[in-house]
Amino acid sequence: MNDKPIDLDHRRDPTLRHATDLRRLTAEVEANRAALQQRQEALERHLLTLPAQSWQEAADKARYLLGLLEATSGDARVRGLIVAVLADFDRLSRRDP
Repeated sequence: MNDKPIDLDHRRDPTLRHATDLRRLTAEVEANRAALQQRQEALERHLLTLPAQSWQEAADKARYLLGLLEATSGDARVRGLIVAVLADFDRLSRRDP
């Protein structure tokens, strides 16, 4: 008896193999998206419920919010302003950009 499983994917027609790969990738992407959304909601609950204890923590909250805005903004001017504000945060907090 052979304990090695038979790889049926390589025996399929290329079109069927492509459809199977597409279904698998779609399921994996959906699972990753759902996990990311849960982690993002947990982070946002944390940011919402716990007040900042320092200017640095307040800047970190603003940095997260500006990152969300930058990702969704189609306006180059707004994205440029966000980049400038984030650079100011880095400079004022003495972080390396």
